[in-house]
This record gives sequence, structure tokens and C-alpha cells, in this order.
Amino acid sequence: MCTKEKVREKVTLKKAPSINNEIIVYNDDVNTFDHVIETLIRVCEHTSEQAEQCSLIVHYKGKCTVKTGSLDKLKPQCSQLLEAGLSAEIA
Repeated sequence: MCTKEKVREKVTLKKAPSINNEIIVYNDDVNTFDHVIETLIRVCEHTSEQAEQCSLIVHYKGKCTVKTGSLDKLKPQCSQLLEAGLSAEIA
């Protein structure tokens, strides 16, 4: 007669580095569409179409996620957006 052995494995889950951080740009009454578009192209490496769409979303919805990724990569980009006069934060 065969017996079934129960095999128990201990599984350790390691938390992967979060890449779910995002830069959010907020609407303001100061910056022009052209400035926002040019800045998103330069800082976030957007295509002109992406940058234009993001600027329209910011204008009509009040905010837009413009970049996602690791915190280490987003921090300098967010700083550059702020230095260019845009209202932005990492969430």
C-alpha cells in the first residue's frame, strides 16, 4: 500500500522594488501650452503627441500622470519639471 507524503515548502516572498510611482502634473494659470509641451518632451522624453495630449488632460481635468517608474528615476525628472515652473509631484 502506498502512502502519500505531504510535502511542505517554505516560500519566502521578497517585495519587489516598486515601479508604481508616478509624476503628476497639475494645472495652473501661469504656464503656456507650448511651455508645458516643450518641458514634457525635454524632461520626460515624451513624443510631441504625448506631450500635447498630457497638456490637454492637465488643462481640462486639472492633473495628469505624465511618467511612471522607479522613485530613483522619477525624482530628478520631477525636480526638473518644478525648476521649469510646472506644478508636479511624485505619488
